[in-house]
Amino acid sequence: MELSQTPYCLERFHEKIAQRRRCDILARTLGRQYEIWRNVSLPFDVYPLPDTPCRRGIILAGGAGSRLAPMTRAINKHLLPVYDKPMIYYPLTTLMMVGIRDILIISSEDGIFNLKRLCGDGSQWGLRIEYATQDGANGIAEALLIGEQFIAGEPFALILGDNVFYGHGMLETLLRAAAHAKHGAGILTYNVATPEDYGVLSVNSEGRAVGLVEKPTNPSSNQAVTGLYFYCAEAVAMTHELQPSTRGELEITDLNRCFMEEQRLYYEEIGRGSVWFDAGTAESLFAAGAYIEIIQNRQSIGVAFPEEVALRFGYIDVDGFRSTVNILPECRYRIFLEAVLREILNEVS
Repeated sequence: MELSQTPYCLERFHEKIAQRRRCDILARTLGRQYEIWRNVSLPFDVYPLPDTPCRRGIILAGGAGSRLAPMTRAINKHLLPVYDKPMIYYPLTTLMMVGIRDILIISSEDGIFNLKRLCGDGSQWGLRIEYATQDGANGIAEALLIGEQFIAGEPFALILGDNVFYGHGMLETLLRAAAHAKHGAGILTYNVATPEDYGVLSVNSEGRAVGLVEKPTNPSSNQAVTGLYFYCAEAVAMTHELQPSTRGELEITDLNRCFMEEQRLYYEEIGRGSVWFDAGTAESLFAAGAYIEIIQNRQSIGVAFPEEVALRFGYIDVDGFRSTVNILPECRYRIFLEAVLREILNEVS
């Protein structure tokens, strides 16, 4: 059954969207984007157009997924569910929220086949999605070489396909990290109880990054480096100069050390009230799904729905949103999106 075609005030809706964009331009000019936005009357809950140097993003969705075997014998890890949606929707919408609409998904040949079936060319979400193959486990940093033509000499983001970010103030944290890509590299850190299981960042008394150690025996801090990185265009040339590690891989930690040695590695700490999951193990995959289930069902809000993010950031309009919902079968996912549409139609009528 298709969504209702009940008339609503489209002219008012588009007028408000135009107002949103005019205010965004004015806010950028004055350097007070969020302050102005808080005083603007909007047709529904929308967000400012992100003003960051990054307009391209890479999702690394390859690997054998051995930590999740045997589930990953027959399916790419990034298609496994995190509660009610595929894992890859989480990094995808993270990029969308920082204003990135040109996206390259890197995976194995088998993985790309099914990822294309899921995401297509991204036009249904107002995106442009391309695909590239990574042959074997040659390291995270190899994604920069595979995506060199896609990056095209511009600042960009790289996110691991099993990373989940969510929480109060997360968007502002992401935008601050992305801003560092103009002249260097921006990373995010998260306070963890077991830093020996992660790459750990050390900082000096002035708050400057001075050390990066992968899975240290005696961690100098509890600040784990997450799987989201923002880089200036120079990162590609720097990756060409990297030597494979003893594992035979191009290590992202080595690239980040290059920026650190030049004092161009900047970090933003994910604060209390926000979470980061590396959903690459059975335990963390379950924990991430349980967390998302609680947030969505207790607060009645959606997490990582590309359709909703696309609409609220103005990447698609109401008609485009309705079209994406209408092709879905009757399911919980569709029920939520129908509720979003009803909310919007009620508020602009």
